[in-house]
Amino acid sequence: MLDTLFKNVESLINDKTILITGGTGTFGHEITKIILSNYKPKKLIIFSRDEFKQYNMKQIFSEKKYKNIRFFIGDVRDYDRLLTSFKDVNVIFHAAAMKQVDTVEYNPFEAIKTNIYGTENVIKAAIMNKVEKVIGVSTDKCVSPTNLYGATKLCLEKLIIHGNIMAGEQNTIFSVLRYGNVINSRGSVVPLFMKQKDEECFTITDPNMTRFTLTINQAINFVLNSASKMIGGEIFIPKLPSYDILQLTRVINPDIDVKIIGIRPGEKIHESMFSINDSHNIIEKEHYFVLIPEININQNYIEYYGEKLNKCYDYNSGENVRIEDEELKKLIFD
Repeated sequence: MLDTLFKNVESLINDKTILITGGTGTFGHEITKIILSNYKPKKLIIFSRDEFKQYNMKQIFSEKKYKNIRFFIGDVRDYDRLLTSFKDVNVIFHAAAMKQVDTVEYNPFEAIKTNIYGTENVIKAAIMNKVEKVIGVSTDKCVSPTNLYGATKLCLEKLIIHGNIMAGEQNTIFSVLRYGNVINSRGSVVPLFMKQKDEECFTITDPNMTRFTLTINQAINFVLNSASKMIGGEIFIPKLPSYDILQLTRVINPDIDVKIIGIRPGEKIHESMFSINDSHNIIEKEHYFVLIPEININQNYIEYYGEKLNKCYDYNSGENVRIEDEELKKLIFD
């Protein structure tokens, strides 16, 4: 599921109007490339607040070449702008967020306005416009969060799932995608280590640290596949390998030293994709898990996905299977 696209993604995208909030970020760039290369949306709307990033993205995805792409300046904090932008939209990928852990710790009120109130605005505007599907993009940092970024993403998940209740009989459905660190994405440690690989040392916060990992292409495939089969209220969680931080430095350059600088505010040693408290509501598939909601949204989860996982455990990066060095190297350098 992580490396292939399902055939029913065609019915999700073709002849539909798609909107991506935070569309000029890493996620937005890659999903735009995949959609425009493989499918035929009626319209693809890039919604973001940074006009310079939109200018740069237009150089890659020119409106002259791609007649169906549109660039909307706007902020998810602005409900009225969302209400206008969501008119006649079929599918929304909600990726807009403040994501840098240390920046969010230093600017908590701003993060709450964007990540929480912004999500509330997206939900309300989507319902008012009778959007068919809304997919919230979340993170493993929301599981038992120790930083504000993770806490705001936990709130995002709860709000998105509750959107199904707010929509009532209107048939707008909401689901969430939760995944781990994307190799080479903004905020990932990999770009930092790539800069440091020819210097005196790598700077790491703790030698025991581990993370789940996947490529941006795998992340987008997972998002599209999940969105194509969602029935509303689910949290989709991919099965991923983990790496440890010393393994990462060894793969990038084994010949330079490592300097330990201490854990940053809000940083975890290990991340979890779901906790022991979630495991009773987990359905396991071959390549992913489905976390079904506690609140009564849809009676058909078991019939649609299969029986719940009869196992009580914490799916965390520390106890998870490690990626092979050569495979990790391929993800970084290819």
